[in-house]
Amino acid sequence: MGLSLCESILREGGSWDDLGQCCPNWAIMDRWLKRDSCCSRSGDADEGNQTGAKKKKTDLSKKRQFKEDYVLLGFTATNSDPPEALCFFCGERLARKQNTSVMLGSQKVLQKPTTTLEKALKASLAVSLLIAKAKKPFNIAEELIWPAAGMMAEIMLDKKTADQLKGVPLSHQTVSRRVSEMSADIQDQVVNKLKASQSFSLQVDESTDISGQAQLVSFVRYIDEDDIKEHILFCKKFEEHTTGEAIFNVINQFFTEQGLSWKSCMSMCTDAAASMTGKVKGLVARIKKENPDVEWTHCIIHRESLASNKMSSQLHEILNDAVKVINIIKSRPLDTRLFHRLCESMGSEHTELLLHEDVRWLSRGRIPARLFELRDEVASFLSEHGSPFATFFENTTWVAQLAYLTDIFSKLNELNMSLQGKDTNILNLYDKVAGFQKKLGLWKETCSGGYFTCFPLSDAYFSDNNYEKDTVKPVIVEHLTNLISAFKSYFPGIHEQSVQLDWIRNPFLLSEQEKTLPICLQETLIEVRVDCGLKLLFERSNVTRFWSSVKKEHPDLGKMALEKLPFGSTYLSEVSFSAMSVIKSKQRNKLNVNLEQSLITAEIVASAPRPDLSRGVGDGPKTCLETCTEGASWLEAKGGCGHALPSVLAP
Repeated sequence: MGLSLCESILREGGSWDDLGQCCPNWAIMDRWLKRDSCCSRSGDADEGNQTGAKKKKTDLSKKRQFKEDYVLLGFTATNSDPPEALCFFCGERLARKQNTSVMLGSQKVLQKPTTTLEKALKASLAVSLLIAKAKKPFNIAEELIWPAAGMMAEIMLDKKTADQLKGVPLSHQTVSRRVSEMSADIQDQVVNKLKASQSFSLQVDESTDISGQAQLVSFVRYIDEDDIKEHILFCKKFEEHTTGEAIFNVINQFFTEQGLSWKSCMSMCTDAAASMTGKVKGLVARIKKENPDVEWTHCIIHRESLASNKMSSQLHEILNDAVKVINIIKSRPLDTRLFHRLCESMGSEHTELLLHEDVRWLSRGRIPARLFELRDEVASFLSEHGSPFATFFENTTWVAQLAYLTDIFSKLNELNMSLQGKDTNILNLYDKVAGFQKKLGLWKETCSGGYFTCFPLSDAYFSDNNYEKDTVKPVIVEHLTNLISAFKSYFPGIHEQSVQLDWIRNPFLLSEQEKTLPICLQETLIEVRVDCGLKLLFERSNVTRFWSSVKKEHPDLGKMALEKLPFGSTYLSEVSFSAMSVIKSKQRNKLNVNLEQSLITAEIVASAPRPDLSRGVGDGPKTCLETCTEGASWLEAKGGCGHALPSVLAP
């Protein structure tokens, strides 16, 4: 085998310099060997001349002290004092005079894993948000979503993609932490908007969850940039009593912690419970001590339900008899199955009767409707079983009154449903109640004349059975009279209150009530009225969005108009209680810590602020996943949080 050029030069007695001239690589090596030799001799000399203390100081000075910016370049800190920069991959300490190209090289190596983990973090936040919105248990992610996603990815894509999905942290502890972080983010957004708005309306209601724990829910309505927004403010449990003073203390403590002022609370909406409306110790009285200008609104839906309860003793007895008939069939599972088979054999559209519940306002209207629809099937079933209640359906007067109850309760249910809904305003609620009051007067006048076309089921029954209408007419007229009186009692002066807001309902129509405004606001209203651009905007948007736009150009008039549109009902609180019954079920009856966070993140209102899913990926508190990407050792990351490391970063 032949010799190389470098070996030939050395064998012929050539020097290292001759070799460097012939081969540049040897020249580089020669310089490196000389530098290393010099450094060694210098180190030996220093070792002989310096003391032990100085030697220790020299050794420390050779290492580069750790800085926070080194995390982004792939380095972590040691436990020494002062901390030194330790390479995340090779474990070597970074020298003081070492070139930053080493750090840049580590950054390139970390770039792909960090990007992958950021995506995993965002995916974890997105899935946690979906779980909270669906009101599902937190462990559904690791028990169902995670395996299902991996299985679908492996079947439809490939195993590598499925393995990457395993890097998304979705344990029930992680999902719980994500929901808590997102709820805190949403609550911070709402509080900041309240402070910026400087005026808001409260909605407060109290209920008991499945574990017997009393819960206080509060919603807030505030002026945002382009519209009025509504969102849940908090959900707090009571430690002891649920008195007005206790309710105030819970709200006041939250206001103090968040830096909110009672002077900014313009109005509040509650039911008429004694703890809310007591003249001395009620919540409203207690708040008025802090802010005498606050206005109180009695929930319109609650008032409608109270007014609907007014009926004569005769009709009340008919309703009780109907409930007894239903309970006979529904109380025994065997009778329920037999009745179901009977309805199927008779070709009925429905095969089940509905139970009556006092706490469910709409059930009172639905049970007589279903019973009247299946009256022939019920009569046949009761006759076969020898029940004395079968005689009810042989009495045409009893059935006629049942038909009327079905009609009038159906109309009351329609009114109740129209009053419900999100992002409603008090103008619409006033209009609907006022319209129903006028309908009651029309129905009373029509029925007094012997015409029942306004009640279709009753009218059809009278015609089909040749029933004498005069027998039941006094009962119907009396009930309508009682309803008219009850609605006037629970909604006193509703027409006048609605008329006072006509200039808000439509500022482009002249109104007598606008003369009560200060002169400066009347002048501003004239400017709004002649603005063609605002007129086009009024035709295309709703009232609240329109006045939010007016507020940008005319702050005083716009703010006054929006402040006169407070909460009209406690509908949002009732919805949150329904959501609470789903979140805190029998299987999760110990859920207390995350109940508020789950309700806030569930976004009951469509216009609610959205959590920032990028929060935690960059700025903000560091999560376990970010700690793993910022230079901690694999052993420390795996042992500290218990999370399995993604396959793309496994050592």
